[in-house]
This record gives sequence, structure tokens and C-alpha cells, in this order.
Amino acid sequence: MKTMRVDGNVLRAMFENGLENIRCHEEEVNMLNVFPVPDGDTGTNMRLTLEGGLKSTKPAAEANLFLQSLSKGMLYSARGNSGVILSQFFNGLYLELSRCPTVSAAELRNACIRGYRSAYKAVVKPTEGTILTVTRLGIENIRAQIGRRTPVEDMLSMYLAEMKKTLTITPELLDVLKEEGVVDSGAIGYIYIVEGMLKYLYGEKIESSKKIKPASLPEGMSDAPGPMIDLDHFNENSVFVDGYCMEFILQMMKGKDYLKNFRLNKFINDMSDFGNSIVAIQDDMRVKVHIHTKKPAKVIETAQAYGEFITFKLENMQVMHNHRNTLKLKEENRKPMAVVAVVNGEGVKSTFRTLGCDAVIDAGPSMNVPARDFVDEYAGLNAETIVVLPDNKNTILAALQAEKLYAEEIGEDKMPKIVVLEAANIAEGYFAKAMENPNETDVEKRIAQMKSGIEGVSCLAMTRATKAFSNEHVNLSEGDGFVTLDDEVILGCPASDFENEWANTLIRGIVEIPDIADKEICVIFRGEGTTDDDEYILTDKIAEQFPLMDVAVFNGGQSLYSWIIGIA
Repeated sequence: MKTMRVDGNVLRAMFENGLENIRCHEEEVNMLNVFPVPDGDTGTNMRLTLEGGLKSTKPAAEANLFLQSLSKGMLYSARGNSGVILSQFFNGLYLELSRCPTVSAAELRNACIRGYRSAYKAVVKPTEGTILTVTRLGIENIRAQIGRRTPVEDMLSMYLAEMKKTLTITPELLDVLKEEGVVDSGAIGYIYIVEGMLKYLYGEKIESSKKIKPASLPEGMSDAPGPMIDLDHFNENSVFVDGYCMEFILQMMKGKDYLKNFRLNKFINDMSDFGNSIVAIQDDMRVKVHIHTKKPAKVIETAQAYGEFITFKLENMQVMHNHRNTLKLKEENRKPMAVVAVVNGEGVKSTFRTLGCDAVIDAGPSMNVPARDFVDEYAGLNAETIVVLPDNKNTILAALQAEKLYAEEIGEDKMPKIVVLEAANIAEGYFAKAMENPNETDVEKRIAQMKSGIEGVSCLAMTRATKAFSNEHVNLSEGDGFVTLDDEVILGCPASDFENEWANTLIRGIVEIPDIADKEICVIFRGEGTTDDDEYILTDKIAEQFPLMDVAVFNGGQSLYSWIIGIA
């Protein structure tokens, strides 16, 4: 059944899917970019702009209320010319739909028309062959085909197809694209956003971790990035890199120290005397400005005649250009973050590598790792931050000691930041890595995600006693089986009964978890000596006792512990 109207909740889901789609293709869009490093790469700018807008929104069933918060958030999170143009396009969408609690295809058509017109107005000297052309012709060429009875899916499908068709002619409209054999990066970035929105309506939720082949390139065009070129000689309007890149938000003020009347066109004309690549957007009593200039003092003086700066950024583009060239080779393969896990068992090592760990240290049968092993792994990782997932509390101390030793070896100035998480077992390490989003660009957020994965995990482990032992819960003889819960021995199983009662003892251990009724996920690592039949016996008993529990089993092959069970 086709969609005739969409509300705020559906629009949010559509835009989130669009964000995930451009995130999947971010590097591809960046590679198509022939514009400057000082302003950032187009794919990254567009992704951050839309991402910032979505983060600023609040749940709203009304389309107009959702779009209002999205538009304002994008205006203030816009980065570079591509981000500014995208934000102004979405501002046009909102202005056209400001009275619409739900949106039809015809209303969305009108909004896209107002969107591209707003985007054109935001650029002092609009350049054809860019995202501006694609958004304009994409909707103008199909506007007559969209009526009151057109489903939203059909409208977006026609819009997407026409934009892809227009994309093929952008190299003919802009010489710099034709010379480098690429299409406009901003245009294809916007196409990916719309493509993600349409896919949501057809039931396809995009996962950014999924590698997607760039199928959205027009037919007959190569998906290769083209010849290697010096991108640093261009900015987003093909201006040679020199002078300063200025971005600021100006709060207009009243009083004797300020001019009474502000006119955006006059302001832009005044700014044109001092620089180029000007984008100025007015939002009520605030103006967001981007300009490349060799006269920053003149720009500041002119702007302050109208008000005061809320935010201000000034970057020397030539210095940034030279600095980038100096560090390019050194930093080319440097990762923002790497993860080291300490584990035991070939199957466990394989599992943690699959989860995305950059290095896996084999703890061996003793499950204690010397500091030297950590130092060796640190030295082999080219990362700004190294996160360590220990397998027990003793390993934590060794990892911390290794940090000091490594700093002495290479010097504090070359030392990466090392974060040792307090994972007390492989179950906590597993949930920590599983909770991390590797596509998150903020390293601190990734670390926080891993820490949250450790919290609330209960870990059961079963093994045999190598000597007599007793506490308030059990009296064990050598050879008896026993179960630990978060490193505390809670249950015993006599050696004579172990063959028949081991599974029931583990179930009793799970029941002992204080908040077991709130737990939903069970991850089991099989140790050495366990069989497939043992696995079936245990999982059947868990399913019988906890029918709503999701269970995953890995053939870990760890020594000492026949079963390690993490429950969260």
C-alpha cells in the first residue's frame, strides 16, 4: 500500500535513513570532492550538517514542528559551503511546509521547489553544475507529473531518477569537474540522502556498518574516484587556497553603537569588497556568514556595525594547506582508535577479531598477561587512542603498568592515549565491544558506549576445583565442580554427580542473578572438552527456564573454564 501522506514521525525516520545512507557513502563522496581541505570534505560536511540537525530535534508527530527544529539545527550545525547549501535547502522545505502537520506528494514537490530557490539565494554567485543544478532540474522536470493523488514513494522515485539523470551532465556545466572526470560531490551526496529517505518508505532500513556498492552513480559513469589530483588547490568554489576562512554567527543588536537597519543584500555587497566564497543566511535576528578573505579585520569591523559575535572561527588556509601536506604521509593510515582484547581460547580470539578488535592478546592457560605483551601490542598499533579490554582484574594492573613502560620507551610526546577498561572477564569484554558503534566519529563516545556495555553484565563461569575450598556458600573437595557469579563462588557440584548435574547447577546459578527477570541476552562461550550435545542440553534448559531470553553460543575453546556465560 502506497503512502499518501507522511507525518513528523515518518519524516524523522526517513531523514535518519537518509543520514545512514550518506554515512555509508561518505568516503566515496569525499573522494569525488575537488574542493578544499580547509572547508572539510563534502561528504563529511553534509553528513555532519544533517546529523547535527537530527540531534537537535525533539519527537513531534506534526511534520511542521519536526521540520522547524530540524531546519534550525541544520542551520547552526552547517559546515562548509556544501553543508550551508544543504541546510538552506532544508530551511526552504520547512518554510513551505510550516503549516502542514502532514505532507502529501504535491506539498513535498512545492517544498523541494522552495528548497532549491532558498539554496540559490544563499550563494552570492551560484555555480551551475553543482548540487544547485541537480536539485533545481530534478524537481522542475517532473513537477507537472505530480498531483494530489500521487503517492509519496512515486514522487520521490521520479525526483531521484531525474536528479541522477541531471548528475550526468554536471561535468559539462562545470569545467573543473570535466577536467578531473568526476561528477559534483555535493549533488551526489544529496542524492544519497534522498535515496535513503525513499528506501525507508519501501521498508529498507539502512545500517551504516553495511558496506554498500556505489550503485547510485549514473549509468555509464565509473564508480572509481578518478585520477589522483591535488585537492588542496581548490576550495568549494574552485578558488585558490589563500587568505583566511572565516565563519561566524552574528546576533544583531539595537542601540547607539549599532546600525538600526540590516539588509542582507547590502551586507553581502559590503562583504564582497573584502573576499569571495560568501554565503550569508539570515534567521530572524541572527546571521550565519562564511567568507574567504585576506582582510579579516575589515570583515569584523563591518559585521560589528550590526551586532555581536555568538560564534567565530578564523583559519589561515595556506597554513592549513602546508601543514596538511607535511603530515599527510605520516597520518595517512593513523586510526582514531584501536582496541586490544585479552582473551583465552582460539574460538574466543576469533570472536573478538570478528567484533572488530585490532589486536588480540592470548592470555594462555594462566589467564595472566605480562606487561611486555601489552607494550609489544601498543607499539604495533598506529592509533591516537588505544582501548584495552582485559579478561580479569589481574590483567588490568598489567595493562596499566605497561602504559608507563611504553611511555618510557617512546617518550611522552609520541605516546598515544591508552584507556584500560575495567572488564573483569571475557563476557564483559564481549558486551563492551558489541555495544560500540565503530562508525561513531567521536572517540570519547565510542569509549562511553563500551563502558556502558560492561555495566549491568552478570558473568557465570563453571570449572573444577583443584583443591579443597569453602566459603559461606559451598564446601568443595578437589575435583568438585563449582560455579562463580562475578568472581564469587556461589554453587558447588560434587564430582560424583557432575556428569548428570552440571547443567542444572548452571541453571541454578543463572537463577541466583539478582535482577534476572530484567535480563534479555545470554552469551555462552564453550570451553575445551565440551561437546555439541552438551550445548544442546544447556540451551534447551535455558529456553525452558527463560523462554524470552535470546541465547548465542560460541565455541570459545578456552581452558580452565568449561562454560563462561554472560547475561545482560
